[in-house]
Amino acid sequence: MNLPRRRFLSSTLAGLGAISLPTHVRAIEPFSRPGRSRLHLGVAAYGFGSYFRWAQGKTQPPKNNRASWTMADFIDWCADYGVTGAELTSYYFPPEVDDAYLLGVKRHAFLRGVQITGTAIGNNFALPKGEKLEAEIAAAKTWIDRAAVMGAPHVRVFAGAKPDDLSDEDAFANCLAAYQECLNYAAGKGVFLGLENHGGIVAEPAALVKLVRAASGPWAGINFDSGNFNTGDPYADLALIAPYAVNVQLKIEIRRQGAPAEPADFARIIKILRDANYQGWFTLEYEGQGDPFVEIPPLLNQLRPLLG
Repeated sequence: MNLPRRRFLSSTLAGLGAISLPTHVRAIEPFSRPGRSRLHLGVAAYGFGSYFRWAQGKTQPPKNNRASWTMADFIDWCADYGVTGAELTSYYFPPEVDDAYLLGVKRHAFLRGVQITGTAIGNNFALPKGEKLEAEIAAAKTWIDRAAVMGAPHVRVFAGAKPDDLSDEDAFANCLAAYQECLNYAAGKGVFLGLENHGGIVAEPAALVKLVRAASGPWAGINFDSGNFNTGDPYADLALIAPYAVNVQLKIEIRRQGAPAEPADFARIIKILRDANYQGWFTLEYEGQGDPFVEIPPLLNQLRPLLG
């Protein structure tokens, strides 16, 4: 991170001074990785969401005369298209998931030469203290367990959006406490929890960095989503969070505040990550309106030479 960027980050973090950090924790610093940047291409199951047999615990009808997928089918697709990393989004697992099913997925991925890069959940930690927040924490821990069974090293989590009757300070404090509790649990499983720039209380980069830096433990970091900053300069904001990235999800569009969506500059995003010496998975999470079976393969062909 260059000096002007450090000064900007310091000033923006200072602007959140009303939200105090706990005094007992050691702030997480940007990752220091030896060697050169390496980005490994993966694909997220999310891009094929409407083609899975299940979604959010409910059965989906087949789409476009295609047989409904299970996770094994998605892994097969990745193998057939030369994709070595598969992000297995939690939404598309069957309603009742047990260890036998998860171990079957792990075995199938290994035999097809595909690495399970992680999973992703749709939690909200920015809730008032009580039963709803405790349920969100419990669900996150369940998926940490499931990731560990599959050998998945990462779970994408959200900070969440606060209800109108909760103050910004309380939402931040509750989120940090929930994230920390889940981090402590994940540490025993060897699973990273990547907090995503997914709107809500972390719609701005300074808030996200402050939240992650306030956490304690070696398994915290940011899930860098290239398409989620709806700000004046999304690329500059992505550069602010890149030094803390433990996983990357690439979107095909960028949204500037007050402007229509524009095609993402893949080369520019990759440069941001290389400047931060990011080393890890670079996962295409397709959210376009087209047929993913048609649209995704050309995107992979476009990305491969850029990643080197």
